[in-house]
Amino acid sequence: MNFELEKLVRSNIRNLTPYSSARSEFSGAANIFLDANENAFGSPAGDGFNRYPDPLQTELKKRVSELKGVASDRIFISNGSDEAIDLLFRIFCEPGRDACIICPPTYGMYGVSAAINDIEVVKVLLDQNFQLDVKQISEAVAPQTKLLFICSPNNPTGNLMQRESVLEIANSFAGLVVVDEAYIDFASSASFIWELDNQKNLVVLQTFSKAWGMAGLRIGMAFAQPEIIDLMNKVKPPYNVSGIAQKAILAALDKKDDVDAWLSSVLKERTRLADGLAKISAVQKVYASEANFLLTKTVDAESIYRFLIGEKIVVRSRNNVELCEGCLRITVGTVEENNRLLKALENFGRR
Repeated sequence: MNFELEKLVRSNIRNLTPYSSARSEFSGAANIFLDANENAFGSPAGDGFNRYPDPLQTELKKRVSELKGVASDRIFISNGSDEAIDLLFRIFCEPGRDACIICPPTYGMYGVSAAINDIEVVKVLLDQNFQLDVKQISEAVAPQTKLLFICSPNNPTGNLMQRESVLEIANSFAGLVVVDEAYIDFASSASFIWELDNQKNLVVLQTFSKAWGMAGLRIGMAFAQPEIIDLMNKVKPPYNVSGIAQKAILAALDKKDDVDAWLSSVLKERTRLADGLAKISAVQKVYASEANFLLTKTVDAESIYRFLIGEKIVVRSRNNVELCEGCLRITVGTVEENNRLLKALENFGRR
């Protein structure tokens, strides 16, 4: 592999003079701020929300650094992981010329973001075990291929990608390998953030939306070499993460014991729900999962989906997704929610 970051970056991004926000130009102690045209009299929302938030989320990065064991200069805080995905396209891919590789079935926003940025999407299907086809991926790489997205644990299949396969791809690819670990907290394998020292072309995405239960706050994280993080900070909007979100996440980080307890409950319920689904006549297969959901092959996914809607239970039909025909993706809920689901599916089989 001949990975050269400087050559990978779009020329207009290399030459970009980023927007300089009022707060980013100042360091030191002050208690009178007349620089950013804020409302000096306050905010009806209270709690200092009349002031712009820290544009680089300094305190939050410090806490994430302690939580993850990664240096702050290797951390990017994003408005959900979707912002980080979009930024990677805007930094590294020339519209109408460059390409990315995705491995369906996988998270749909890779393809959507590529289309928004006018980037060609090359699809290399997972194999029948929902694992990466390293040979096919290698053959699909072209000079204009800049990004390769790998979701692990994968959405919607729930399985981890074989570590050796991911590293083999990263070692042979001259572009960026983006490993999306939105569900890593539910998995039995270590994060790829521990490979950053050895893999200069690796970007790892994580989120506070899943195990941490803060989807409404829209906080994602990207971990990469400092040079890549600098580029993401250069291109992002000046205040991409709101003050209320930063404060809420900082407060939540003091409650990790609660999160660990919920995580334990999810894993316990995942096993119970999988066992319960396997006993239902309308269910043909429950795939092993390292996430907080179960991909379930059924006798008639669309009929079951509509039936469950009638029972006021919403699951996700993956029936039209490649390699997931006949499948529903079911999030692991509370004990009561899972019981209602299982009862409804039993009733479907009795119709």
